[in-house]
Amino acid sequence: MIENIEIESLGGINPKTGLDIIDSSTIRININFTVDELLNDDDWKVTIRPSFQPDFHWSPHLTPTDSHIVPQHVFRAPAMIMTEKVNNQRLAVFPELRSIAASGPKWYMDLNAENNEMILGWSKSKVQEHVLYVKEGGTVYKPDVYNFSFYIKASNTLDQTKNPWRDILAFYWDSFGEKLYKKREPLGTIDLEKYVDHTYQWAFQDWKGVVWQEFELKGKKVGAPTFIVNVSQSPNYEKPPFEREFKSIWNQAWFSSLRSASGLFRYAKRKRDTLLMEKAIMTKELALLFPQENGFFPGIIATKMKDTTVEGSTFRKSKGWDTHYFGNSNRNPFMNPTQIEGIHWGNPDDSPYHILDMSWTANQMLLWYMDLEKDPRLLDYAITYAEQLLELQDKKGYFPGWISVRTHEPMGILDQSPETAMSATFLFNAYKTTKNTKYRDAALKAIDILIKEVVPVGRWEDFETYWSCSSYGNIDLVNKKIGRNNMFKQNNLSTFWTSEALYEAFQITGQQKYLDHGQVVLDELLMTQATWQPPYMYVKTFGGFGVMNADAEWNDARQSLFAELIIKYGKELGSKEYVQRGLAALRASFVMMYCPENPQTKTQWESKHPHFGKEDYGFTMENYGHNGTTSKDGLGIGDFTIYDWGNGAASEAYGRIRDHYGTDFMIDKNP
Repeated sequence: MIENIEIESLGGINPKTGLDIIDSSTIRININFTVDELLNDDDWKVTIRPSFQPDFHWSPHLTPTDSHIVPQHVFRAPAMIMTEKVNNQRLAVFPELRSIAASGPKWYMDLNAENNEMILGWSKSKVQEHVLYVKEGGTVYKPDVYNFSFYIKASNTLDQTKNPWRDILAFYWDSFGEKLYKKREPLGTIDLEKYVDHTYQWAFQDWKGVVWQEFELKGKKVGAPTFIVNVSQSPNYEKPPFEREFKSIWNQAWFSSLRSASGLFRYAKRKRDTLLMEKAIMTKELALLFPQENGFFPGIIATKMKDTTVEGSTFRKSKGWDTHYFGNSNRNPFMNPTQIEGIHWGNPDDSPYHILDMSWTANQMLLWYMDLEKDPRLLDYAITYAEQLLELQDKKGYFPGWISVRTHEPMGILDQSPETAMSATFLFNAYKTTKNTKYRDAALKAIDILIKEVVPVGRWEDFETYWSCSSYGNIDLVNKKIGRNNMFKQNNLSTFWTSEALYEAFQITGQQKYLDHGQVVLDELLMTQATWQPPYMYVKTFGGFGVMNADAEWNDARQSLFAELIIKYGKELGSKEYVQRGLAALRASFVMMYCPENPQTKTQWESKHPHFGKEDYGFTMENYGHNGTTSKDGLGIGDFTIYDWGNGAASEAYGRIRDHYGTDFMIDKNP
């Protein structure tokens, strides 16, 4: 399967090489150089060329030109994969992570589908766009012995062509993940309740004047935590505070106040805390007051803003909830953008309805109804939407991306995308609650087209793929592959929604094909989970997730969303690895919290924001290394937190998993 392997000299020094046979399909190539005097080599590499012509390619990061690379910064479960379906040929190349040191030359990978090459090497890099990487010269080798090792897996079985990730994931878990898991990483503890306590103490006591929003709407007292706060709003900040974005409350696929409120409901019930229960109910009431028009409804309630000058500086301030208006997520392709701290977002009051967001929120209503309390208004609201959703399904089975607020017509972008999977999951739950088979049938039609057209080619495109902070390709790459990589720009929310919908399809129909396809998609998702602790990261990263193949985050808040689904697959398949991965993801959801239980993270926070103190315990940045670089001095630490995507979301996941599986499962007495 290998035509040749080309190993370059290092500054004129020839390598010493060796080969270890690991198993019947895996070898390890070992390369070392002895450097006797200072030398420069900007780009040293090894090139592996398959002897077959692949029809599928996978790499963790995009390299659209010869200048781009996949740097070690994004090595979570790093691998490059090529497969050819007719003869079931697969070749995978991935680094020996033990070869990567905290200091020394920087590793990289590069998949060049056009030249049929997989490349590993050493080179410095710099960030270009948000976030791709290009080679940067200046690598200097001091006198020393330098080791470089990598694995090659070759196979010609149908199973490994259909699921080219499974044995790589198992290899990484056996080599690193399970050992770290048994050490109780990434937190070093199994007691997550302390982190949940910090969350609610922070949101409803220490920062309550900033976080909690309470007001009257249509004669009812409602409330919810605000969308976003930042370090300047800390009670320990001595300068005038500012608001990063417009004051708002969201019910959207990222930021879901209703999801967070369900976690608060569980906590308040467990603690018998009537005041927190009252707040959870107020957030539910707010969601029910989002106005429906022919079943469709907005995703945001916000206040108008004004500019205020304090000590010569101008800040945006809210004009109060008396000025409220409804709108939709401004992370979309249709808006004339306004700039906020270098990021261009549109205006929520001009934004179209997003089917994904409505299906997400309606599904949260059904989950509340099924899991927490039989409030018939939740069911009525959700089913009213479901009836209109069915009218939007196209002949193939897809649901559109965005529809006009005025005409309710699809708007032509991502009208056939894996966002459809979220609507399928919602319709499966509509079927569970009503027993009306039309919801089940529409959901299965949607799932079947995703299996046929999306899953085989990895077309994991959604709103975040192009209309978030990572905007690369949003003009000319939607629905198109990057030629040099033979890959789409991909986001793992899409893989999550699809694997979730496939799991639900299996549960409802009992058809094995849905579970099989679901596991394949889940494994592609798990390639974005960190299965080791890189020595060049300055917070714990094991178990946490990245985002997409053109971004750089570690420990992203979505891991709390993913955790239970991974556990469900583990339970269904009898896989200890999946169960451990799911619990590791849940634990990783609290790693970025500022609190004494996270000493490494706490040090990083205080390096970046020295005014932080005990009143800030619970403040949780949504990820780490977002801009593509980190350092021991706090680089990689952000300056804001989103309750409904960070600490509130993590606490919800903890409460839900605890209620579903019990406290003994949560602490995993027999890891």
